[in-house]
Amino acid sequence: MAAPGPAVGGTVLEDHLTLLAAALLPLRESEQLLARWGGELAHRLAAGGRLLVAGNGGSAAEAQHLTAELVGKLRADRAPLSAIALHAETSALTAIGNDYGFPEVFARQVRAHGRPDDILLLMSTSGASGNLLAAVRAGRETGLRCWGFTGPAPNPLADACHESLVIDSPESQVVQELHLVATHVLCEYVDRALPAALTAAAVGPAPAGPVRTGVEVVLGDGANQVQAR
Repeated sequence: MAAPGPAVGGTVLEDHLTLLAAALLPLRESEQLLARWGGELAHRLAAGGRLLVAGNGGSAAEAQHLTAELVGKLRADRAPLSAIALHAETSALTAIGNDYGFPEVFARQVRAHGRPDDILLLMSTSGASGNLLAAVRAGRETGLRCWGFTGPAPNPLADACHESLVIDSPESQVVQELHLVATHVLCEYVDRALPAALTAAAVGPAPAGPVRTGVEVVLGDGANQVQAR
């Protein structure tokens, strides 16, 4: 059987770049989403939260690329940020798969590592992977904020997440390549928001009620207490 030829009519490279260019224009509309996600992620990580990420196959590699940028650095040196690629823990992955089945390989780790207000980011070209859908259910039950990087919508993962970045292309290769672009843009926004996020985390939350000033002295006990300020 002959190898498949170009899909559009040019060379393989020309056809691929044509498909990539067609998906780039809709991606431009995700700028504000990525900026907002970057700011939210920076503040949650600066406050001691963590990012959990997972994917299958090529999307697993994309997810691990993201965690490497956060634990390491994107450009300039900065504090390391807590980000865990769930598929990279191979002993846990294979043990869970063996004992509980492949659909649970991420969900069980989400329940183990996730804390309320952490962020769970799941990457899928199809948006239909059973183990990712189980993971997002576990994330929502645990109180995590759930985001998706997916291919064309509607799809089950985009519907299950709180928010999703959708790449509008029928080609899974193009979807993965633009997920990488979105990953770098997201990390850029994290780095831009991080100084303010670290400052806010160091200051801590404002007092919930009015602040008392002066000195309080209590004389007596029981019903005969007298307070002076």
